[in-house]
Amino acid sequence: MYVFGDSLVDVGNNNYLPYSFAKANFPHNGIDFPSKKPTGRFGNGKNAADLLAERVGLPTSPPYLSLDLKNNQTQFLTGVNFASGGSRIIDTQKDIQKLQSLSLPKQVDLFLEVNAALKRKLARKHLSKSLFIIVTGSNDIYSYFESPDFRNKSSKPQQFVNLMALTFKGQMKRLYNVGARKFVIVGVGLIGCTPSERNENKAGGCNEEINRWSIKYNGALISILKNLKSELKDVINYSYFDGFSVMHNIVRKPASYGFEEVKAACCGLGNLNADAPCLPFATYCSNRSNHLFWDRSHPTEAAHRIFVSYIFDGPLHYTFPLNVRKLISI
Repeated sequence: MYVFGDSLVDVGNNNYLPYSFAKANFPHNGIDFPSKKPTGRFGNGKNAADLLAERVGLPTSPPYLSLDLKNNQTQFLTGVNFASGGSRIIDTQKDIQKLQSLSLPKQVDLFLEVNAALKRKLARKHLSKSLFIIVTGSNDIYSYFESPDFRNKSSKPQQFVNLMALTFKGQMKRLYNVGARKFVIVGVGLIGCTPSERNENKAGGCNEEINRWSIKYNGALISILKNLKSELKDVINYSYFDGFSVMHNIVRKPASYGFEEVKAACCGLGNLNADAPCLPFATYCSNRSNHLFWDRSHPTEAAHRIFVSYIFDGPLHYTFPLNVRKLISI
C-alpha cells in the first residue's frame, strides 16, 4: 500500500517537517491508539490508512520521512505513506526549505525517488499488484473559499475545481507511468459540516457553499477517472469511494451508524468544542465511539472504521466501479 494525501491518512510525516504548524504529535491525540500516545495522526486512534492496511492484511505503511532510503531499502517493499496534514492537490508553496506540508505533486516526486532507488526490487509486477491510495482535496477547497487573498488570485470556482481534478489526473498518470495499476480514490467528504464550519454559523448549520463545490469537484474527478481508464493503453483499475454521501447519511441518521453526536467535536473548547483545536489543555469526551468528529475537522476512529468498511466491502452505490476487496482480486 502506497498512501498519498492529507491529514485524514497522515501517519506521522508532519512530525518531521520542522516548520509545519499542522501537527498532531501531542495529547490528547492518540488516546485510543494501541500505544495510548500521540503519533502524529490527527485523531484519537487509528485512521483510514491503518484500518485499510489491516483489512488488506498488511502492516501500516510507515511515514516516508521516518525512513532511511539509503541504508534500508527493504522497508519500502510493503508500502510507504507519503500523506501530510494540510496537503493540497495544487501546490502553492514556493519555499521548499520551509514546507508546511507535502503537496500531492511533492508526494508523487518522493515516490518516484523511491521507485528510482529501488528499480530492481520494486519491479513493475510488484507495483501492478500494489494499491495506490489517494485521499486529498479538502484543503484546496477550504483554502479557496476561506482565504479571500487566495480566492482573488485564483480563477472562478468552477475553473478551480476543474483545475484540481486535472492536476489530480496528472499525478495519477505519473504513478501509472512507473507501473501503478490499482488505485483507491476517496472523494472529498461533507467538509462543510465539520464542527469548525458549523461554528462559523450562528445557527450551527453547515457551510452549504463548501458542500456544493465539494460535490462539483467530486463530479469532475469521477468524470476524469472514467476518461483515464479508456485513455490509457494498459488496463488500470480503480475504486472510488463516495465519502460525501456516506457522511451525509451519518449526519442525517446518526443512530443508524452508532453515533449520538455528529455536530460537536469530542476534543476542543467552546462552542461545539470548535473554538480551539484539540490541544493538551482542551477537554475531551469520555466516549469517543459515539462521536463522528474527534476535533474541529477530523473524524474519530469509529468514523474511520465505518468509512473503511465501505471502501473495502462497500456496495456499488458508494464504492464504484468496484470495492477494494474486488480490486485486490483482479
